[in-house]
Amino acid sequence: MNIRPMESKDRETVLKLIHETGMFTEEEELVAAELIDTYLTQPHQEDYDIDVVESDAGTAEGYVCYGPAPMTEGTVDLYWIAVHPGRHKQGYGKALVTHVETITRRNKGRMIIIETSSKEKYTPTRQFYLRMGYQEISRLRDYYRPGDDQVIYCKYFQPEGV
Repeated sequence: MNIRPMESKDRETVLKLIHETGMFTEEEELVAAELIDTYLTQPHQEDYDIDVVESDAGTAEGYVCYGPAPMTEGTVDLYWIAVHPGRHKQGYGKALVTHVETITRRNKGRMIIIETSSKEKYTPTRQFYLRMGYQEISRLRDYYRPGDDQVIYCKYFQPEGV
């Protein structure tokens, strides 16, 4: 398993795995593609980074999109994470989140924020974040649509208020 910055050669593989997860709406998939295209064509943008995790065979099996939260000091948003469904429970997601945490700590970041859906199909995702040491810090009712709350998780790397 290897984690590296996303390259143009990964685009179609990553877009396919995003679709194959079955987790994202068509609109969300379009937004993910837009962010990927911006990342690949505007290398000097500083809003976010995108990294992929490769299998030992060198195939991109997952990706993560993350970056500094605008107008904050040391807060990182983990915007997108997806792992090919055939690779779930094999450590790829954990490796990607740990990678973002390592970079956040190296850059003296204070916390990582993750937002997700309350839909039933996201239960394994929410449980994954809890197992990774994230705490649910907020829930906005009916945020995405009626009956679909926004659930916000956080992991602090420095004591609050420091």
